[in-house]
Amino acid sequence: MNGHVSGYVKSVRHGQCLTIEFFHPQSNSLPGNLLMELGFQIHAAGLDDDVRVILLRSAGEKSFCAGASFQEMSKIKTAREGEDFFNGFAHVFNSMRKCPKFIIARIQGKCVGGGVGLAAAADYAIALTGAEIKLSELSLGIGPFVIGPVMERKIGLSAFCQLAIDASSWRTAEWAKARGFYSEVHATREVMDESIYRLQNHLSHSNPEAMKEMKKMFWEGTSHWDQLLAERAKISGRLVISSFTQEAIGKLKIKN
Repeated sequence: MNGHVSGYVKSVRHGQCLTIEFFHPQSNSLPGNLLMELGFQIHAAGLDDDVRVILLRSAGEKSFCAGASFQEMSKIKTAREGEDFFNGFAHVFNSMRKCPKFIIARIQGKCVGGGVGLAAAADYAIALTGAEIKLSELSLGIGPFVIGPVMERKIGLSAFCQLAIDASSWRTAEWAKARGFYSEVHATREVMDESIYRLQNHLSHSNPEAMKEMKKMFWEGTSHWDQLLAERAKISGRLVISSFTQEAIGKLKIKN
């Protein structure tokens, strides 16, 4: 566990199931330190022979993840600093795709921006009916560049374009499930958690070598993502220091 005054990432193992939980008081947004720790813990879980399945979840009830930290983005002064920040998301997504264990995502609330990417990078996402999604990047003057490959793989180019272009509209959990973004959508938290427990238990008793080979098959064709996501982070890093983006972030910070 890595404690921090404004958030944390922690891992707890029960049998052969590992739960990785993250938290930030600003709707579970992700500053750079939490991104790096999240990627590290996912990577470490992939190397642990005692772990067969990973559950990725966030604390609280209202938001799964609000994406990139506005406070941190507002302090970025150079394109290199911006690139380094967005490479944090690239690090997490690449850690998730390379991890030889199946990752289940528990989506208990809304997902925005990078939070949408987290849910998409999971191998199986189980959500509540209120877990709406939105890619808000364009409204901030940037774009879902690092998230793009993850989203295209999950829901296809057409649906990704709809989310990316209409950056101010929420899409329902039912919309997301119909396009393969969510694997399951449940009406209550109790039923959602029962389904998660059932799947975790089943996978914890499954052949780890078979699951490893399946994971490689599911992510086939993504070996170039280390370079691709780094290139995309460079685009976001350049745009985030623009006056347009800094003004947009400033207005959002005032509202919050």
